[in-house]
Amino acid sequence: MSLMGAGEPALPGVSFGHNDDAAFGLTIFGIDQEDLYVYELNPANPDEYRYGVGWEPMRVIHETIPVKGEAPREVELRFTRHGPVIDEDAAHGHAFALRSVWQATGSSGYMEASWLTHAKTWSDFIAAHDHWGAPPLNLVWADESGTVGWAGSGLTPVRPNWDGLLPVPGDGRYEWQGFLRGEDLPSVKNPAKGWFATANEMNLPAGYPAEARRVSFEWNDRSRIDRIDEVLGANAKVSVADSMALQTDSHSAISRRLTALAAPLTSPDPRMARALALLRAWDHNETTDSVATTIYEVWSTKHLGKAAVQAAAPQAAWTLIGAGSLDAVLFHLENPGPELGADPVAARDHILLASLTDALAELEQRLGPDMTAWTWGRLHQAKFVPAIATRADPALAAQMSLGPLPVPGGPSSPKAAAYDLKTFELSHGASVRMVMDVGAWDNSVMVNTPGESGDPASPHYGDLFPIWARGGYVPMLFSRAAVEAAAEHVTALTPAP
Repeated sequence: MSLMGAGEPALPGVSFGHNDDAAFGLTIFGIDQEDLYVYELNPANPDEYRYGVGWEPMRVIHETIPVKGEAPREVELRFTRHGPVIDEDAAHGHAFALRSVWQATGSSGYMEASWLTHAKTWSDFIAAHDHWGAPPLNLVWADESGTVGWAGSGLTPVRPNWDGLLPVPGDGRYEWQGFLRGEDLPSVKNPAKGWFATANEMNLPAGYPAEARRVSFEWNDRSRIDRIDEVLGANAKVSVADSMALQTDSHSAISRRLTALAAPLTSPDPRMARALALLRAWDHNETTDSVATTIYEVWSTKHLGKAAVQAAAPQAAWTLIGAGSLDAVLFHLENPGPELGADPVAARDHILLASLTDALAELEQRLGPDMTAWTWGRLHQAKFVPAIATRADPALAAQMSLGPLPVPGGPSSPKAAAYDLKTFELSHGASVRMVMDVGAWDNSVMVNTPGESGDPASPHYGDLFPIWARGGYVPMLFSRAAVEAAAEHVTALTPAP
């Protein structure tokens, strides 16, 4: 068997890629795999907590941690039956511990990918899905027989008398009753419409049992999947090139909702009028040369939500809610209600204009007074700065650091490219992309950033970074003949006698 793909650093197996017979991939499936427990501590012994009708001792472990440039530190680790103690309120006699499926047998992160490496059929794929522990994933599948599908996968706690949204007492009244079986999680095989997609959205199907819907209450908004559905639904036959374009699509579907709200607004301020005109004319593609993208992103992520929350929510809740969810904020602005006062529409329009004014002020401070120079690529950039090198050796850090390079897209585009709100530097997204032509494997393409080598002296340490940043790909050759023809360097591994 031959295997090609990518996986988590330092772990065996390939998490997404293909073997001789089938391709498999993944996105995050939002199973709630953790619970926070609150314990009443024994006033006579803080290393005991109430459980049932009595007191149960914590497991206490002492460890020595070496610290560079300092004396070793002695630490005390405390555990309840549910997991590690992460905080304590001594004044009120409470401790807090985290229970997670990651502590359960068979849940070592991504290790169950080893079941996928040998999978040849849908039955093999489902067996791998049934064994998956953590993290929770949408596992996707396509094999040479033409079978395709996906399955929500991961250990899912059964909470018989609560939903997992809030902390619960750790005294025995709130215990997991095992885990859902793999067959209890949603899956799709050979959908009638001919295709499927996942983008971390809420994808529990209609009719899914109400109790099982406690799988999770938190999902990404639908902006990315809506755009993917829009593109795939309009294309009867998708090529490798089409798939490459969709993976790197920088169109923001959710931005259409905000620009629709802004379309009728006017302002006597020339700067505001210019910004509103740019937003009306925008095609919603978040390209690096787009000024409208910059205005939209800074407005929607840093100023709009904050203004909306402060207008509609009690002041005591402002810190807790923060900027809120953009999807929820837009819903309430699209449907202004009494929470905005006696004239909700006027209040809504004031929120829009005031928050946009604040966004423009921030951009002028960051990028100068010339609005034509406010291109998205000036703010939205990718850097690779290894933390270990930075802390160990500044000269090595300089050698190992790469970038910055401008990157299109944003958090709501199929080309997921989220950023740090303080700097707008890319913070997370797809570091590896693959488009696999099932059965014609040598037609497949991929890209990995910054390169295929972890050695900064190698020419392949950062050579893929610019290709990745602009949304490009390189061949993902698989057959022995194709690989040998393209080989630049061959490493021979010979077992010891």
